[in-house]
Amino acid sequence: MSATGGTNRGPGGRGERSQGAGGKAQGAGQGGGTRRRDDQGRERNRGGDRQFSQAAPSQRTRRADPARLVAFEVLRAVAGEDAYANLVLPTSIRKHRLDRRDAGFATELTYGALRGQGTYDAVLARCVDRPLDQLDPAVLDALRLGVHQLLAMRVPAHAALDQTVGLVRAVIGAGPSSLVNAVLRKVTAHDLDGWIAVLVEGLTDPTAIAALTHSHPEWIVRAMRQALVAHGRDVSEIDALLAADNAAPVVHLVALPGLGTLDDALGEGAEPGRLAPGSAYYSGGDISRLPGIAAGTLRVQDSGSQLVARALAAVDLPGRRTDGPEQWLDLCAGPGGKTALLAAIGLDDGVHLTANEPVPHRAQLVRQALRPLPEDSWTLRVGDGRDVGREQPGSYDRVLVDAPCTGLGALRRRPESRWRRKPSDLVGLAPLQRELLTSALDAVAPGGVVAYVTCSPHHAETDAVVDDCLRKRTGFERLDAGAALDAVSIGGPLDAGHGTSAQLWPHVHGTDAMYLALIRKNP
Repeated sequence: MSATGGTNRGPGGRGERSQGAGGKAQGAGQGGGTRRRDDQGRERNRGGDRQFSQAAPSQRTRRADPARLVAFEVLRAVAGEDAYANLVLPTSIRKHRLDRRDAGFATELTYGALRGQGTYDAVLARCVDRPLDQLDPAVLDALRLGVHQLLAMRVPAHAALDQTVGLVRAVIGAGPSSLVNAVLRKVTAHDLDGWIAVLVEGLTDPTAIAALTHSHPEWIVRAMRQALVAHGRDVSEIDALLAADNAAPVVHLVALPGLGTLDDALGEGAEPGRLAPGSAYYSGGDISRLPGIAAGTLRVQDSGSQLVARALAAVDLPGRRTDGPEQWLDLCAGPGGKTALLAAIGLDDGVHLTANEPVPHRAQLVRQALRPLPEDSWTLRVGDGRDVGREQPGSYDRVLVDAPCTGLGALRRRPESRWRRKPSDLVGLAPLQRELLTSALDAVAPGGVVAYVTCSPHHAETDAVVDDCLRKRTGFERLDAGAALDAVSIGGPLDAGHGTSAQLWPHVHGTDAMYLALIRKNP
C-alpha cells in the first residue's frame, strides 16, 4: 500500500478545499486559505503536528472535496455496477474538471483504497459495532477512503477526518457522517504497521498473515505461493510478489514498429524501456495528449505483453512448407493490443494477420486498434475461436492464444479483480482454455508455432492446460519459451524460463505475470 498525499492545515487545524481546474478555489474552509498539491498530486503539509479539528460539527466542512468525490464515485461504480476503475476514473476526473495535481491525488486515493480493501476492512471490523455487511455500502466505501488517507497517505489526520466526514455529509447525509467520524477516530489509534500487528497477533498460518499484511484474499495468496514453486521460484518470494501487486504501476508504452515513434513520449519525460524494444515507461500524467496515442501508433501495453508477442513473431520456422508471406492468427484478439503489435511486426514481410474475436463490441476495439495498419494486411473475424481449427485446419504459420483467464497476473493494474475473482472461476475457465488451445493446434500449419499466453501464473491456467492438450496428441514439441523471451529482450537474460515454459513476474521483471508456452507442429 503506497503512501502519498498530505493536506495543508488552515487556521483552526481544518483541511482546506482543493483547487479545481484553472486553479480557482472550490470553496474555502472556515479559516480561509487554500490547500495545495505538488506535481504528483500529493497534498503539501506546511508543518505542525498531526492533530484533529477542534471545531464543532456545525463548523466543519459540508462540501465534498472534488478529488475525494471522484474517488468515492469510482468506488461506488466498482462496488455497485461491477465497473472497472481504470475505465471509470478518467471519465469522473474529466466530469469534475480536476487539474493535474488533484487528478493525481484522486488516482492514488482510488487505487490505494481498492488495493488495501482487505486490510482496511479488517481494521474497520475492529472499529465498527456491527458486521460490515450491515453498513450502507456507500458508507463503507467512504470509510475505506478515510482509512487509506489515515494509514497510507501523507494526509494529516485532522484533514482526513474532516474531509471524509464532509464528503459523507454532502453525498450521503448528516446521520451517517457522525458514524464515519466516530469510526475514523478509532482508526487513528494505530498507524498501519500497528494495525497489522494487531490483526495478525496470535496467527500462525503464513497464508493468513500474508493476506492481512498485503491485502489479498487468502485463496489468491495460497495460489501465488503454489505458482512460485510450480514455476521454479522460492516460496519465500511471496511477500515481494504481493507487495509488487500493491505498488502503483508505471505506464508502459510501445511504438508500433515502422508506424510509431517514442519521440513525443521521451520529450515529455518518458524513460526508454529496459526490457522490450521500442518501449518506454511513462509517469507524466495524461497520456492522451501524446499525438501517437490519438493516432494509434503509440499504445499503452505492459512490457510483458510486448515480449510474448515479439517472442512468437521471432521464432524460427525452419520446417515451414510453403513459400510466400506467412499467415498469422490471433485467436482471442480483443481488445487488440497484442494484435496491433503483431500486425506491425509482420508488415515489412508481407504477413497477413487474421484477428478473431467472438464478442462484437470487443471486435470493434480490435478494429480500432488495427486502424493504423494497411487494411489489406489484416482480416477481422467475429466468431468463436473454438471453431477456427475445425474450419481452417493447418492454415496458419503462427497462432497466438491469449486465453481468457483469471487475470491474477495483473492485480496491480486491476486491483478490484482480487476481490471479484473466486476459486470457482478457475473451474469455469479451464474447459474454454483447453478448447481454444486445441483449436489453435488444429489451425497451425506443419512447421508452424502456437503461443499459449495467459496473464496469470496459476498452474491450473498455465502448464496444466498445455500438458493436458499435448498429452492427447502427437506431432507437436514444446520449444524453450524462456530462451525465446531472452532473444527478444533488450535487457539481457530474464531468468523467466522453467522447463520449456516461461513466467514473468511483477516483483522480478516489473511486468504483469505473463505466462508463455511455445508449441511447434512437426513438419
